[in-house]
Amino acid sequence: MREAHFDGYLKRQGVLQLDSVNVFARAHYMPLFSRLGPYDTAALDDYLWGPAHGHAAHTFEHWGHEATVMPLELLPAMLPRMRRNTDWSTWIRTKLDSEQPGLIDAVRAAVDQHGPVVAADLDHLAPREGPKGTWWDYSHVKSALEYLFVRGEIAGSRRTNFARTYDSLERGWGATAAAAPAMTLAEGRQAFFDHAIGAVGVGTVEDIADHFRLLAPKSLTAAGLGPFADSAVERGLAEWVEVEGWPKPALLATGAATPARATASALLSPFDPVCWFRPRLERMFGVEYRIEIYTPAPKRIYGYYCLLFLLGDAIVARVDLKADRKASTLIVAASWREERLAPGVRRRPDAVVAAALADELRLAAAWLGLGDVVAEPRGSLAAELARALR
Repeated sequence: MREAHFDGYLKRQGVLQLDSVNVFARAHYMPLFSRLGPYDTAALDDYLWGPAHGHAAHTFEHWGHEATVMPLELLPAMLPRMRRNTDWSTWIRTKLDSEQPGLIDAVRAAVDQHGPVVAADLDHLAPREGPKGTWWDYSHVKSALEYLFVRGEIAGSRRTNFARTYDSLERGWGATAAAAPAMTLAEGRQAFFDHAIGAVGVGTVEDIADHFRLLAPKSLTAAGLGPFADSAVERGLAEWVEVEGWPKPALLATGAATPARATASALLSPFDPVCWFRPRLERMFGVEYRIEIYTPAPKRIYGYYCLLFLLGDAIVARVDLKADRKASTLIVAASWREERLAPGVRRRPDAVVAAALADELRLAAAWLGLGDVVAEPRGSLAAELARALR
């Protein structure tokens, strides 16, 4: 798969979400597999972070929709969000200035001189006074790095082990991008709303706003989205439409294609744009979807890491997946038939769903370099899926 495919996806969506969960496949790998099929994940990492995994000429990392990689063209829109004072940035700045005066400036100078670096490279600037605690127990140095990164004063990237690296803006973003003027906050919000229309295709203003998290706490309210929507319509980017069964009007992107038939199949991860905004997912597909990673095992309904299975125009099943890399096996810990479908969707026989799902699981296993797929006997589709895999 060529770099053009990666570039086309990232520029259309504007964000590719990152997450450390690796029980099946890392979050940023899945959306491209779901749409394009098997590809070389190392090539994607090279595209996102550069062949040395420290710099890329066309992307940057920030909190565009949770932790994400974004195309460099959106940096001017993102800068005012980076530079706003938030409760977190004010609190961490106050804490660091009180406990480690001068550390923020020292860390910034060290990153400018020695980057790209990870936090451990700079621990000598403020050594820990006790043992490391929980996963979220950041050292003073790590807190300073994250403060500078969130504020857009240093750039973030990734190494091959997925650890975040930090570097100067000139090296991380490139001298031209680092020197480019920022949009105003209102201009940036409009730019994100405009871009999200094309990425979402059709959605209510809330659906569209969620793509770049414009409704984050202490940001915009739903009532404040009206001017952005009206401006997009006036400039011909979208039109107002009514969608059957939806309680609110929707925006339809200008030029959005409506396929005559939907015949594809795909596994959709919790970090896929289709799944981000749960109210839209439920309206479109009749699916209630929650990530149960942080739910205690006895209280989980479907499983630790469930992916939805899209078959044609319907989400028809979900599977709890784990890649057992030592045994070279893709384990289906549970497989469930979706009992609730969107209005008007024809229910396919379980055997048809299981056969299509088995094909997709075999494809995913081969993509991950796993030799076998094993379905464990949990879930309403488990017996049928096991037969299909045999």
